[in-house]
Amino acid sequence: MEDPLSKYLNHHKRHGRLYFGPSQGICYARSMSARFDKIVLVTGGSSGIGAAIASEFARRGCRVAITARDLTRLGTAADKMVQNGAQVRAIACDVTRREQVRRLRDSIREFWGDVQILVNNAGIARAVSFADMTDETWDQTLDTNLTGAYNCCKAFLPAMVKVKWGRILNIASTTAKVGYSHVTAYTASKHGLLGLTRSLALETARQGVTVNAICPGYVDDERTRENARVMAEKTGKSVDDILRLFAASAPQNRLIAAGEVADLACLIASPEMSGMTGQAINVDGGAVMV
Repeated sequence: MEDPLSKYLNHHKRHGRLYFGPSQGICYARSMSARFDKIVLVTGGSSGIGAAIASEFARRGCRVAITARDLTRLGTAADKMVQNGAQVRAIACDVTRREQVRRLRDSIREFWGDVQILVNNAGIARAVSFADMTDETWDQTLDTNLTGAYNCCKAFLPAMVKVKWGRILNIASTTAKVGYSHVTAYTASKHGLLGLTRSLALETARQGVTVNAICPGYVDDERTRENARVMAEKTGKSVDDILRLFAASAPQNRLIAAGEVADLACLIASPEMSGMTGQAINVDGGAVMV
């Protein structure tokens, strides 16, 4: 069975849709004046927060690689970024598979150089009670949200340490700090991701690398709406009713825009923020003040 990367490459070779660079990746490129010229990788970059973060880094002049498992959505996201004059490279990868992550690293390195800013955003969140949750849901959630971030840090951190500069941003959640009902696996994975962030920040503190987490609350994106749909089915409420309950959990009484998370990611990753490491910054309308 073909892995996602091979399947993606072979599909587009057959259909002649994209230009393939020397490393057999997919390259979408347009010139753009460099204001913040770094090589960025955003996992889970095909939609939601990941796509917003990738777009914002690209808008600021970075060369951005996006990766995800959904091949169609990945290409669609890259097409949109290209229309805005971005340098974007879209590569299919399952971050739970270490060999695919290593191939991803090598592909980006051959085309542009070593990744300087790593954004671990790939994640899944399924709303289900603990009693009804399957072992498969638990395993898939931990593998993607936590082990996937570990795999990427393992692959991309050494090059950052070698040149004494790098940024790792782990997109966690307010569930990394407090418990939420019906998302046990997700909450556990995000608590683990925050622990990884803090421990890795300590180990790299004198190596020119910063490691931080961003903890969004309820974001106005597809994932939140899908979980609202699931909860609506179980409670008999409407999806809009559930979304209003999500919004009301924050003092600002609103959902967070993905662009707000993207702006913070670019700020934390900037060269000027070298003194910030080991932090977990909430973007949640005041819902969790720890």
